[in-house]
Amino acid sequence: MSTEPHVIQILAVDDHPLLREGIAALIAAEADMQLVAACSGGREAIQQFRAFRPDVTLMDLQMPDMTGLDAMIAIRGEFPDARIIVLSGYAGDAQVVRALKAGASGYLLKNLVHKELLDTIRSVYAGRRTLSAEVSIELATHATDDPLSPAEIDVLRLIASGHGNKQIADKLGITEDTVKGRVRNILSKLGANDRTHATTIGLKRGIIQL
Repeated sequence: MSTEPHVIQILAVDDHPLLREGIAALIAAEADMQLVAACSGGREAIQQFRAFRPDVTLMDLQMPDMTGLDAMIAIRGEFPDARIIVLSGYAGDAQVVRALKAGASGYLLKNLVHKELLDTIRSVYAGRRTLSAEVSIELATHATDDPLSPAEIDVLRLIASGHGNKQIADKLGITEDTVKGRVRNILSKLGANDRTHATTIGLKRGIIQL
């Protein structure tokens, strides 16, 4: 009976070649890990997952052809036990919550990859949900916040695109008074001083993306 430890099979998905190379170098130095595949897009990630069935997948969120979130949902739809660690440049709580709801097992900030990647991989492989400390703090900070409704997020997204109240009303098929009411709610819930401030907060927290 073999007593050799299992080598953790890893798939890396990121559209930045330098980050993929850095990840490959880190993993290559570890006896208990092997990078079995690497790719730059969400659609290819689904194909690679089917081909290699990795133990742990490292998934960038922002990719041009298909978002990491959509790829993760597709992979876990086929393989519910898939262990996926999100790699992101942002600790925004709303983005983190979306990733966790989609089934992410870990969330690692890209600026910490060189320090925390290997421990995060081992932790997730062992069945533990693992988040960067800054991410955990952001989640805790906003845990009791009153979240924006989907309708309010639609308005905030249009505000961020530079639309005025009348334009927003026309685009969404609602009255200008309804828009004004939603803007008031947005400012109150986000603790924002004005529309520009609300946009900044929305982007920072990952509530909206441009």
